[in-house]
Amino acid sequence: MSVFSQERLLFTPASPENNALPVIFAFPNTYNIGITSLGYQVIWATLATREDVAVSRVFTDIQESLPRHPELFGFSVSWELDYINILNLLESFAIPLHSEERGEEHPLIFGGGPVLTANPEPFATFFDLILLGDGEELLPNLIETCKQVRGDDRKTKLKKLAQIPGIYVPSFYEITYDSPEGMITNITSIDADIPSEVQKQTYRGNTLSASTVVTENAAWENIYMVEVVRSCPEMCRFCLASYLTLPFRKASLEGSLIPSIEAGLKVTNRLGLLGASVTQHPEFNDLLDYLSRPDYDDIRLSVSSVRTNTVTEKLARILASRDARSITIAVESGSENVRNIINKKLTNEEIIQAAINAEAGGLKALKLYGMVGIPGEKEADIDATIEMMANLRKAAPSLKLTLGCSTFVPKSHTPFQWFGVNKDSKKRLNYLQKKLRSRGIDFRPESYNWSVIQTLISRGDRRLTPLLELTRHYGDSVGSYKRAFKELKGQLPPLEYYVHQNWETTQILPWSHLKGPLPQTTLEKHLAEAMTNS
Repeated sequence: MSVFSQERLLFTPASPENNALPVIFAFPNTYNIGITSLGYQVIWATLATREDVAVSRVFTDIQESLPRHPELFGFSVSWELDYINILNLLESFAIPLHSEERGEEHPLIFGGGPVLTANPEPFATFFDLILLGDGEELLPNLIETCKQVRGDDRKTKLKKLAQIPGIYVPSFYEITYDSPEGMITNITSIDADIPSEVQKQTYRGNTLSASTVVTENAAWENIYMVEVVRSCPEMCRFCLASYLTLPFRKASLEGSLIPSIEAGLKVTNRLGLLGASVTQHPEFNDLLDYLSRPDYDDIRLSVSSVRTNTVTEKLARILASRDARSITIAVESGSENVRNIINKKLTNEEIIQAAINAEAGGLKALKLYGMVGIPGEKEADIDATIEMMANLRKAAPSLKLTLGCSTFVPKSHTPFQWFGVNKDSKKRLNYLQKKLRSRGIDFRPESYNWSVIQTLISRGDRRLTPLLELTRHYGDSVGSYKRAFKELKGQLPPLEYYVHQNWETTQILPWSHLKGPLPQTTLEKHLAEAMTNS
């Protein structure tokens, strides 16, 4: 039995009409990972419910029956290093990797998702067009325009698509540098008909996403996911999930959340509530009351990361009664000094109270997210994190405590986009590991080397394209990237420039022509506020 036949759909696919637009929609990873992506599910279902589209899915390990001559070939990109799988898939379909090498016989290659919306430039050469922002806004406009231009040549099609707000056609923009290894001096559109800037598109409705398919073959087996909120009102200075997705939006409780949950729980008993700050939905308590009804006694409930000071005993009790063992909070640091710098409105007392409430409500574990290398962080701030964890152990002795810790990675469209990675971060992760594990606290550091690669891509420009193509064959280690930089010396800036160097607010950034929700002047103001607290 194929994995596709085991899917339980929560929508009715349309029967494509005779002249339907043939589309391939790919996730550049295995089926079990791709089908767990809510964004991928929703875009696929949106296409599959249209009679004017015939859509087929492709994953790295399995695919549906495919059209002989697809006109659109799309990718949903959630993880930076999946670019390798994008290139592999294009090659397997005999499609040239660079947009400039494709002819009239090739489909238009489009991409979307959080990685490309944040900074598409390192990957720009591989795509004919990139959708910046929310699919609810972009997808209908993309399909309608593609239908209108079916008889046109490739360049004419792309010119018309480039007029759509949020659709970025990289080949129509020229980047100049003061030298091959120097800074960007100009980003210009090559034609008067092409807008000089592309604005990310934001869906502002109050019906958010929910699973369109439930399957035991997903990474989260048989889970039905509901997006409770989108973006985050906290606006921590480093946080892409907040700044890039503004404004904060919440799903209507009676209008969409509860009907959606009821539909999902008809096909599974596993429910996941998603969002960067789920418990800050203004009616979250009402949602909890709804989920604590006796007829939902057999559901398994999980909640993505919640704001620390919203962890009540009631929340913990309901989660524990719904088969949850733990709850996850993002504290970033045990130092109030660091939390002031990043605008994390949180006290140590609130963190300790969250642990007490989690234990009192019957949860077995508390998972915390932390970070090292935050701009302005000092050695004493690392010790403050160790002290905070020790205090949590005393306050809630029966809870299993886990601190997951990453290195600060600068992200586009945030106030901290101008900072580089602190070279002391690796040493600080090792110090935390030594001190916390000796106290019996589970410490799970994210790879410092992965943070270096992530930063390279998150701050990269188009000069990285040949480097990415080289490292694709060398492997995804930092050593591979260093080897590629050595080979390409003189053709692009060194690794240090992209990863560790602090940039000036006056310089042109790789994504300066791609506009997020806030203007640069606002980001600079937030940066100045952060630095007055350091």
